[in-house]
Amino acid sequence: MDDKLQVFEDKMKKSFNALLDEYTTIRAGRANPHILDKVMVDYYGAPTALQQVANVSVPEPRMIQIQPWEASMVKEIEKAILMSDLGLNPTNDGKVIRLVFPEPTEERRKELAKDVKKRGENAKVAIRNIRRDANDSFKKYGKEAEVSEDEVKELESQAQKLTDKYIAEIDKAVETKTDEIMTV
Repeated sequence: MDDKLQVFEDKMKKSFNALLDEYTTIRAGRANPHILDKVMVDYYGAPTALQQVANVSVPEPRMIQIQPWEASMVKEIEKAILMSDLGLNPTNDGKVIRLVFPEPTEERRKELAKDVKKRGENAKVAIRNIRRDANDSFKKYGKEAEVSEDEVKELESQAQKLTDKYIAEIDKAVETKTDEIMTV
């Protein structure tokens, strides 16, 4: 019986983790090297993750420093950052690329906080859709396997508990990210 529920819990966990991944790409005025995770660099004709062609560090709270392992990659990395939708302008001295994060305005902070809440709501909708799919699956299972209504109700109850757990985690993640954004 538990394996019936496990499939849906895995889906809920994936939805929650996808939200957390999205949150790492939201700039909150602090330098976070994870915003570069999705940046792909043209490395001798092959799209390659930035972390595989350079050392990424955070020497100051508002700066990311990218040191390519090959000096010839400076231009390619710079181009990849400009092509990404990060909204950052890289500067380089020929050897090292620096990304400076400007202090977001109050208005921009509020926009980001709204975006965080919207993404959180979308994740909650995804979790609820998974619960709905689970309940449909349990009802179908109840008819096909001739399982008692009580067992089906128990499965639905456990699915609801999982839903409540993940929605609470999403709320906590939204609150944490909002606080991070609104902190000056």
